[in-house]
Amino acid sequence: MTVTLQRILASDFPTWIEHSCTEYVGDLRAQGRTEEEARRIAVETMARSFPEGTQSPDHEVFHIMNEAGEVVGYLWIGQDVTTDPGAWWVWDVVINSEQRGQGHGRAAMLLGEEYARSHGAHSLGLSVFGFNTGARGLYDSLGYETTSVKMLKKLH
Repeated sequence: MTVTLQRILASDFPTWIEHSCTEYVGDLRAQGRTEEEARRIAVETMARSFPEGTQSPDHEVFHIMNEAGEVVGYLWIGQDVTTDPGAWWVWDVVINSEQRGQGHGRAAMLLGEEYARSHGAHSLGLSVFGFNTGARGLYDSLGYETTSVKMLKKLH
């Protein structure tokens, strides 16, 4: 499987932000947030990460390309919000639903690790929603370790 990362062009960035927001809203809704709250959180996150509305020095967004040169997803990676410049974070990685289970996510994560390492990273963290068992399995198999767990019980 050959997968490459292609930096998203500035002209594609507004479309990517909207797509990423929509994905994030869906995840937050699945977690139990209201539509309004989920949308607010997603928009605020994007505004904080990309104040100019385009790529920033601390955040890189890539199209994940398959061997046929087709976009199969995206990877958003960059420095963590800590004061440690060597601590990096996978802010988001999404493989298009019809392309999942074919190794694209694994290959993209390995390329992301290489990219981060080549830019001075000594660690790469990420957060995964508890309901996303496929992603959790992938990250476990790549050697990511659980560092915290948040739990919730709905009281009706």
